[in-house]
Amino acid sequence: MQYLKDRGFTHARASDVTPRDVYEGRRTLLRGLAAGAAGVAMAGWASRDALAQVARPGKLAALPGARSAVAGALTMEKLTPYGDATSYNNFYEFGTDKSDPVRAAGTLKPRPWAVSVEGEVKKPKTYDLDELLKLAPMEERIYRLRCVEGWSMVIPWVGYSLAELIKRVEPTGNAKYVEFITLADKTQMPGVRSSVLDWPYVEGLRLDEAMHPLTLLAVGLYGEVMPKQNGAPLRLIVPWKYGFKSAKSIVKIRFVRDMPRSSWMKSAPQEYGFYSNVNPEVPHPRWSQAQERRLGEFLKRKTLPFNGYAEQVAALYAGMDLRRNY
Repeated sequence: MQYLKDRGFTHARASDVTPRDVYEGRRTLLRGLAAGAAGVAMAGWASRDALAQVARPGKLAALPGARSAVAGALTMEKLTPYGDATSYNNFYEFGTDKSDPVRAAGTLKPRPWAVSVEGEVKKPKTYDLDELLKLAPMEERIYRLRCVEGWSMVIPWVGYSLAELIKRVEPTGNAKYVEFITLADKTQMPGVRSSVLDWPYVEGLRLDEAMHPLTLLAVGLYGEVMPKQNGAPLRLIVPWKYGFKSAKSIVKIRFVRDMPRSSWMKSAPQEYGFYSNVNPEVPHPRWSQAQERRLGEFLKRKTLPFNGYAEQVAALYAGMDLRRNY
């Protein structure tokens, strides 16, 4: 099977192998073990404890969620430490260095907050944050997130499937894509004063990708509300794509006929394509995507096609040339 090329963004450090019973079968695990991560594989089995109870760090307000029943929504891998997940971030609105967001995001004001849903829908609406929080039952999803720069992490997110919101606004037959537009406020976000990107930050998905049950509208992590540096008050999580597809601090969701031109497509189209599915077989122009490093770990591991979610999402791309449609 072919897998798509990516273009990207974000963090990493890694090196252990997860039990393949959650994903694609024993052979891939054996290949991973042969690649040299056998010793760390034991952590994958031990990390079943991660599913038992996610401990709150006690930093922010509690935001509990019931464990998700969505297929593939609960990886059994070891969780990334909270301190690593909240201090090593790509959020260019607060600076281009990984340590900039945690240092500078204190100026972000996540309340009051509203999200406008518009375009090719029968029921356009501007939702207050509190409305969105009550729109569907909160779930805990333990997802891997792989960044194009070669690092990855495993985070217990809190939120619900984006499809819950989409169904309520009733897309018309003309809606083929969903565009996500994020906050770009120079008074709150010092990075927006730079010309590193064409602000506001824009991302997009095909409608069927947005409707997939794994696509998450996330409002928290580790059982608490979303930290500012991680995209407060709400962000997108698309676990089979590179991290830059998961737009942060969303203020507008538009349903459109034509493929949106995302911020990274504008900035570097030779490196960042619309689909950006995790594909270890297609290198980034400046580095390989074959391996990744899990945040907080030393050794590297093999990158999995579709970030390990191939069983759930590969059918979305049947018949596509995933090297051309990177």
